[in-house]
Amino acid sequence: MTDSGLLRVELRCVLCGAAHRPTADASVCPRHEGLTGILDVIAPGDGTRPGAAGGDPLDRYRAWLPLPPGPRRLPSGYLTATPLLPAPRLAADLGVGELLVKDESRNPTGSLKDRASALAVEIAAHAGFTDVACASTGNAASSLAGACAAVGLTARIFVPASTPVGKLAQLAAFGARVMLVRGSYDDAYDLCEEAVRAFGWYNRNCAVNPYLMEGKKTCGLEIADQLGDAGADWVSVAVGDGCTVAALGKGLAEMRLPRAPRLLAVQPAGAAPIARAWERGGEDIVPVPARTVADSVSVGAPRNAVKALRAVRASGGAFLTVTDDEILDAARMLGTRAGIFAEPGAAAGIAGVRRARAEGLIGPADRVVHVVTGSGLKTATSVGAAFPEVAPTLDAVRAVVGLG
Repeated sequence: MTDSGLLRVELRCVLCGAAHRPTADASVCPRHEGLTGILDVIAPGDGTRPGAAGGDPLDRYRAWLPLPPGPRRLPSGYLTATPLLPAPRLAADLGVGELLVKDESRNPTGSLKDRASALAVEIAAHAGFTDVACASTGNAASSLAGACAAVGLTARIFVPASTPVGKLAQLAAFGARVMLVRGSYDDAYDLCEEAVRAFGWYNRNCAVNPYLMEGKKTCGLEIADQLGDAGADWVSVAVGDGCTVAALGKGLAEMRLPRAPRLLAVQPAGAAPIARAWERGGEDIVPVPARTVADSVSVGAPRNAVKALRAVRASGGAFLTVTDDEILDAARMLGTRAGIFAEPGAAAGIAGVRRARAEGLIGPADRVVHVVTGSGLKTATSVGAAFPEVAPTLDAVRAVVGLG
């Protein structure tokens, strides 16, 4: 694979500093066999904010991204800036000075993952790939399928058989080739990696593809633009594989805000290997069997842990764990106090803010940004647990559509 279109960025290993050619199919540093998520993209962005945020983030932040030259393959405007919404009633409930909600559910397929998939599809199409593959708990899969459909590529998707029906429906609507895996996300990931090697598909997995984090980074860049010099004290987000929180940290850092926020990285107690490594003070991850209602962050063997730990540490932030009951309560709070319907994984950060406030980590006057990473419409089967009053209606709907 040639360097065409990607030469203006650099790739460096975060562990040994070794430089690597920025090919479209760049993967991992061969000096650290078996370790994933360790190549970092160094782009020439100079930290100059463009002004009031708006428009397609891939166009707006082109100087910060490994975008191929020439016309975009996805139509400009496929992605748009998502709002940073004040949530005063929820702020009062949480006991913080101000709460702003970055609503990523307004992306094309309903999640922050659209930012990463859009960039991956641009690179894959420019490099001549016809098939793009990923393993996913659901959101990355639907985002890839939607972007591939828009440009005429084939999406090859590996998801656990337990993936929520709403996310599977999106895959069907976008015409993706779906492989339901009897097992966990980690099983789906292993099978996807084998298939990519066997068939030569473009690999969208953020564990090995360093460019995926750059797409997600636009969310951090955009938050910085929207906050301006006023900044914030904290940005909270749920963590599964670790790529999203690392990307947010990178985007915020590259914008060089005078008041840079700290990262509050939140994992479900039933899937918290990165948080446990944080507690031990190291970077060695001990895989766990992931069990949580928050399917989008249900990852037992995270592959971007090093970048996640370093981003949170560099920001002066912290990792916390929360229970499934706390997550479901947080989803309810987002709905009833802020008018935002978030999937459980997207609400976990609110549960983390609540706990951090109770423990004194977050102060009563602090300005907090929470990133809602995905829409609750994708996880209708979890609605009954968070909103028990609608459970009978939900059961009736399932029966009508044949899902009971």
